[in-house]
Amino acid sequence: MRVRTRVLACVAALALTSATPALASAEDTTGRPGDLVSAERSAFHPLPGQPTATKAWKIHYRSTSATGAPNVVSGTVIVPQDGRTGPRPLVTYAVGTVGLGDSCAPSAGFPHGTTMEANLIQQLTWRGWAVVVTDYEGLGTPGEHTYTAGRSAGHAMLDAARAAIRLPEAGLGADTPVGIMGYSQGGQASSWAAELHSSYAPELKVKGTATGGVPARLAELAPVHDGSYGSGLLFMAAAGQDAAYPELRLDSYLNQAGKALIGFLRNNCVAADTTVGSFKRISDLTVKNPLETPEWQARLAESDLGTEGPGHPVYLYHALADELIPYSLGSGLRKDWCARGAAVNWRTIVVGEHVSGVISESPRAADWLADRFAGKPASGNC
Repeated sequence: MRVRTRVLACVAALALTSATPALASAEDTTGRPGDLVSAERSAFHPLPGQPTATKAWKIHYRSTSATGAPNVVSGTVIVPQDGRTGPRPLVTYAVGTVGLGDSCAPSAGFPHGTTMEANLIQQLTWRGWAVVVTDYEGLGTPGEHTYTAGRSAGHAMLDAARAAIRLPEAGLGADTPVGIMGYSQGGQASSWAAELHSSYAPELKVKGTATGGVPARLAELAPVHDGSYGSGLLFMAAAGQDAAYPELRLDSYLNQAGKALIGFLRNNCVAADTTVGSFKRISDLTVKNPLETPEWQARLAESDLGTEGPGHPVYLYHALADELIPYSLGSGLRKDWCARGAAVNWRTIVVGEHVSGVISESPRAADWLADRFAGKPASGNC
């Protein structure tokens, strides 16, 4: 009842400024992916109190889970207030790992200036581009966050673009040129969105995808992080896979220490999760290693990238000294996409590591997207 009341209030508010069609009800199971369930005014602040010449809306929209079931995802639409009256490009953006708790969602932090990567997103709005940022499945909405479930994340990005275009106040339309962008967890999401675009959302006018630091094969990350300072990410990923595929029954493999850690991870954000979860070994937290079972191996493999070549140009980048996601995963994805005929512009970040890679490369990736929006050809360097 509260959802319906909220939706009706939102529609009434929007109707004050335009002829807004009724938003879809959350109880309506006939809605399309990308349909708006609710929209309410929000704010976009890269830093606490920092003003921006933008308007923002928090949205809830329909999407599709990793298993093909309908779901509802939240996100934020950000539109520059620069006096532009004609069409403008739209970037659907996915942030890197923020955590598993609902308070970690990008939409929760934007009004307060606490969302990571908000400064990078602001650089896109400075170019006159609208941006929509998904919260991913289960992050800011009921249920657990399906962290590292690639197909779900790809759906969420594409449906966020659909939802932004269907939000009347955003001033976008069916012919809006779309760019896809993300790094790290966002790199997995944006790469999946690139692979799924032609089959899942072919009506979107996607001009290019800029994606970096991509965890293209999840199983190969386990030996990298088991017992290391990045082990918290490994256990977060296990919780995310369990959320996407409940039949995996993660708790049945955990001992008491493992259950306590996973419970903590599910309710906190990345800084606390990676600190508390660091230097833990799988063998110390389980009664049996789930990654050695066929069920877990099969589900992890479902998030492997490179089986489908994107049908539009891609800018793919990776730091040579990436300590969290090995360089070989990025270069391997390049090889797989090139073998499938994709136009891949590959770039090695020679100086830097995982976190610095998104900061240093963001302007170059945005320049590449600007060329795509301008209609310049992209030959790639396969």
